[in-house]
Amino acid sequence: GKWHQGVNCESFNDHCHHPLNHGFDYFYGMPFTLLNNCQENKPPELGAALQAKLWLYSQMIALAVFTLTAGKLTGLISICWKIIACFTLLGCIFFISWYSSYGFVQYWNCILMRNHDITEQPMRLERTASLILKEATSFINRNRHRPFLLFVSFLHVHTPLFTTAKFLKRSQHGLYGDNVEEMDWMVGKILDSLDKEGLKNNTFTYFASDHGGHLEAQDGSAQLGGWNGIYKGGKGMGGWEGGIRVPGLFRWPGVLPAGIVIDEPTSLMDIYPTVVHLAGGMLPQDRVIDGQNLMPLLQGRVQQSEHEFLFHYCGSYLHAVRWHQKDSGAIWKAHYVTPVFLPPGAGGCYGKRICPCFGEGVTHHNPPLLFDLARDPSETRPLAADTEPLFDTVIKRIGRAIEEHRRTLTPVPEQLSLYNVIWKPWLQPCCGTFPFCWCDKEGD
Repeated sequence: GKWHQGVNCESFNDHCHHPLNHGFDYFYGMPFTLLNNCQENKPPELGAALQAKLWLYSQMIALAVFTLTAGKLTGLISICWKIIACFTLLGCIFFISWYSSYGFVQYWNCILMRNHDITEQPMRLERTASLILKEATSFINRNRHRPFLLFVSFLHVHTPLFTTAKFLKRSQHGLYGDNVEEMDWMVGKILDSLDKEGLKNNTFTYFASDHGGHLEAQDGSAQLGGWNGIYKGGKGMGGWEGGIRVPGLFRWPGVLPAGIVIDEPTSLMDIYPTVVHLAGGMLPQDRVIDGQNLMPLLQGRVQQSEHEFLFHYCGSYLHAVRWHQKDSGAIWKAHYVTPVFLPPGAGGCYGKRICPCFGEGVTHHNPPLLFDLARDPSETRPLAADTEPLFDTVIKRIGRAIEEHRRTLTPVPEQLSLYNVIWKPWLQPCCGTFPFCWCDKEGD
């Protein structure tokens, strides 16, 4: 499915970010992310505001060249042809330099790979779901006689909401609901494959989402990015529950009791230590592992999550901290930074694609906003020292936890610096001879 970590570092085939260089033995899917640009007749998503500015500048340069040429031909402007030629050349270089990055995003970004080979460039979204499902079930069949880890990262329900004809208009919740219906069907097919191979009772299955609904993803009045119910905020907002609180669904007949609900804070970081434990491995001892083994909680051997503190970041900026108080069971959350919602009073940053993590688009809180999530899961009633007797005690304890947490952090190079995120033609994966990058090996 969607890898979203990129491919190359220094050359077009070093594949330093590829899954096969990060512990996986087999890969099929998108090395990048899903964008509107991957689907026909959708407004561009990658750098849309910047593209609009660059297109305006290109038009201004073209108008200037046209004006100078007309003035020269009519004798109204005294200018030599060499200057006009230089203006024209610089304008062409400017246009080609940015349009080569943004004008062919469907070819550059929207690709499918099998291991190190590109199989589709650009990918055809109308058949991607069936291809990913086919690969997943085939993987189970090939590995049914030995232990395996299958990680399926669905392109559903990420925008653009591509849905095959079989599931269009199936849901009462529009295109987003259709997307959910199709993903649900795909999950069912994968589980059916486990059952068919006789692996149901000895396979640990975990289904979860990476974040809450993307509130700002809209098409007119249609909500394309899902919704988060009573929970405030959404995707990319650092600390609000709407972006963090997602369900985790587990299945392991005979090992995990069926039909129970565990209302304890856990984390997707728990997947790693849980899988290591089940595989009989040892966690690294040279670093802090933030996740916890979930098996004691899932099997009912303990009643509380091992997570006392969870630190909620927006990018590299700490926005909020959750304290699961062991002695009382209370769950406190302190917000040090929150995004500025647009328009005022709204629940998201609707004037932007996604809320910013820093700068003028956020508000810093001193003292922090404090919520008791057990009594106020919607985070609508911030507590204060004059209304909550434990306010100062809780804030001080969370402050000490932040200090201890930061002492365990090691500085690393910024992977999302401007140089690292700009498009570099010499690193572009290409199944032909650059820039003629298109192929369809799936159709062979």
